[in-house]
Amino acid sequence: MQSGSTQTQVLIIGAGLAGTSLALSLPSSMHVTLLSSAPVPCGASPMALGGLAAVLSAQDSLEQHIEDTLEAGARHSDKEAVRGILQAAPDAVHWLLERQVPLDRTEDGQLHLTREGGHSRRRIVHAADASGYAIMQALVPQLAQAPHVQQRTDCLALTLRRNEQGAVAGVAIYDKHTHRYETILADHVVLATGGLGSLYEHSTNPDSALGEGVALAWRVGAAIRDLEFVQFHPTCLHAEGPTFLLTEALRGEGGHLLDKQGRRFMPAYDARGELAPRDIVSRAIAAQMRQEGSRHVWLDVRHLGADTLQQHFPKALEEGLCRGLDLRRDWVPVAPAAHYSCGGIQTDMSGRTTVPGLYAVGEVACTGLHGANRLASNSLLECVVMGRAAAEAIARSKRTPRSALVPETDAANTSSMSRSCSYTNSNPSSSSSSSSSSQASVGPNWGLGLNSSSSSNPRPSLMTATAADAVENTITANNSKACQYGGNNSDSNGSHKNHSSSTNNPPSLPALRNLMQEHVGLLRNHQGLIQALHTLDHWRGQISLLPPSLDQRTLSLQLDTAWLLTLAALDRPRSLGAHYRLD
Repeated sequence: MQSGSTQTQVLIIGAGLAGTSLALSLPSSMHVTLLSSAPVPCGASPMALGGLAAVLSAQDSLEQHIEDTLEAGARHSDKEAVRGILQAAPDAVHWLLERQVPLDRTEDGQLHLTREGGHSRRRIVHAADASGYAIMQALVPQLAQAPHVQQRTDCLALTLRRNEQGAVAGVAIYDKHTHRYETILADHVVLATGGLGSLYEHSTNPDSALGEGVALAWRVGAAIRDLEFVQFHPTCLHAEGPTFLLTEALRGEGGHLLDKQGRRFMPAYDARGELAPRDIVSRAIAAQMRQEGSRHVWLDVRHLGADTLQQHFPKALEEGLCRGLDLRRDWVPVAPAAHYSCGGIQTDMSGRTTVPGLYAVGEVACTGLHGANRLASNSLLECVVMGRAAAEAIARSKRTPRSALVPETDAANTSSMSRSCSYTNSNPSSSSSSSSSSQASVGPNWGLGLNSSSSSNPRPSLMTATAADAVENTITANNSKACQYGGNNSDSNGSHKNHSSSTNNPPSLPALRNLMQEHVGLLRNHQGLIQALHTLDHWRGQISLLPPSLDQRTLSLQLDTAWLLTLAALDRPRSLGAHYRLD
C-alpha cells in the first residue's frame, strides 16, 4: 500500500504543546520530523484556557501541591511521578519565559498567580484566560526557525511499524497533500497525539481528539493504563454553537454555581463549594440537573466586576457576547462535557512506553500524575515537563543500527488481532490505599455518592495485549443476560433515556459518539457498559470486513480505543474519581 519511504532520527506524531516542547528541546544535531494531522497550531493545546500549576510563591510549597494533586486524583496517582513532575514545574515555567511566552504579571512585575478548583493556594501562571493559545503562538514560529525540525502537516498516522528486534522503527502514514501512503523510518517514534474526548458527542476537545494514538500503541503491544478515568469539565457554555469551556479560574476567582431559583447549590455537595475538584463539581451539576429536570445550571460571575472580567477573562467575555450573553450582567448556562483523558499509554518518567523505540508524551500518555481525576492546570505543565524529559532521554540514547521492518499486518482486520484487557498492579507502592477523594465533603443529596472511592479496588489499571479476549470473555460470560434487561440508562448529563443504541446501525463516527455519550459518559452503570461493549464488538467485526480505505482504517482505530475504554470501565465496578458508577 505504501508508495515510498523516508528516514528521520526522531519522528514526533502530534504538534501540540507536548510534541512542540519535545522538538524544541532536542539538540540541533538530531534530525526531527514533526507530523500533525492539520496545519499548526492544532489540537487541544491552543484551546487550553487555564495555565500551568507551579510553586512560585513563598506562601506555597511543593508538598502542598503534591497533596492537592493526590487529593484531586482520589489517591490513585503514582506518588513518584507526582513528585517528579511537580518538582520540575518551576523550571518548566522558566523555560516558557525564556521562549518569550507572555505570561501575565502583576503591577510590580511578578508573575500573576490565580487559583483553580482543587488547589489550596494561588499557583497558576497564565496568559489571561487563553494560556494555551498564547503559549503556542510563541512556540510555533520557533519551530519554523529550527533547522533540525521538519514539519509535515495534514498527515495521518495509520500503523506503527516494528523491526526484526521488535522495536518500533517506523510509521505508516497517509499524506493528505500528496494523497499518498508512505512509511517513515525512525530511530525514535514519539506519540503526542492528544486525548480522546471527541469520542463523545459533547466534548471540549477539537474534532481530531479521537484517541487513535492509544490504539496505535496498543496494537503493537504497549500497556494502556487508567483509561476508564475520563474527566468531564463541569462548566461548559450551554448555548448555540460549538462547545466552549468556561475556565475553572472563573470559579477560582469566586464565581458561583446557581440552581434555577438563583441559589448556590455546591455547598450542599461539598464543603469546598465551587472549588471542589472537577469530578465532584461535574457530578453535583449532573445531580442538580436531574433534580430540576433541566439541561443546565447557571454560573454567576457578575460580582467579580467588569474590570476583573475584562482583564483576566477576555476570551470568556468575548465568547459569551458572541452568543448573546454578557458575563458582566447575565447568569451563564453551563453543563459538563468530556474534557480530558487521565489515562493513556503507560510511560516512565522519560516518556518511554513498554515497547522499545516508542515514546508517548502529553494527554495520550499516562505517567501516573493525574490518578483518577486530573487537578486543574497540571496538564499543560505535564506537556512541557515530559516533552523536555523525553527529549533528554532521546538525546542521551545510543543509536542502534537500523534493521528491516517486519511486514505490516492488515490494520483493518481487528478481529484477527489479539484483543485483551488484562490488569495488574503496575505500581503497588503508589496506590496502597484509596481514601476518600474529599475529606472535607458534606454528604451529597439525591443519592449520588459524589465522593465515593474504591478502597477495596485500589490498583492502577494496566491493559496489555497478552491474553486474547480474557477480560471481555469473563465479563460477557458473567453478564450474558445484561443486555436483555429493561430499564433506564444515564447519559453524561445525568438525564435518563429509555431507548438503547442498536447494533443494527452501521459503524460510523456519529454513531460511536452517541454510544459513548449515552453509556460510557459521566454517569455509568453496568447495563449500559455491557450494551456499549456488545455494540463495539459488533462494529469492530463489521469494519474488519470492509474494503481497506482511509476512513475504514481511522474508524477502526477509534473503535479500538472506545472498546478498550469501555472494558476498563466495566472492570472497575466501584466509583473512583472521574469514573462514577451509578450501580
